Amino acid sequence: MPFWELQRQLGIDVDRWLLRQSMAQPYGKAAACHAFEREWVECGHGLGQTRARRECQPEYEDFMECMHRTKLAVRLRTILEQRDKMIKEGKYTPPDYHKGKEEPRP
Repeated sequence: MPFWELQRQLGIDVDRWLLRQSMAQPYGKAAACHAFEREWVECGHGLGQTRARRECQPEYEDFMECMHRTKLAVRLRTILEQRDKMIKEGKYTPPDYHKGKEEPRP
């Protein structure tokens, strides 16, 4: 067939936007979120788009969290706000190495 591997022959990669982590990686190692993307794709395989969105929502959320780390950022912001509040109230004093006042190392 003349159209086999047309993308490779033209030097384009349309699949890059469909599967971010499953595409060929440098040094042949799997990407960080490859397992989460694979679970999401396997869950939705053979289902319609509407049904897959409903039934595979946990897998999709795990994949998006691995890619963007939004829940982690919110959690860290909450922790830092709580720390600042405790410092302001005088209930917590950070150690010297967190203040940048540690002794110089040789």
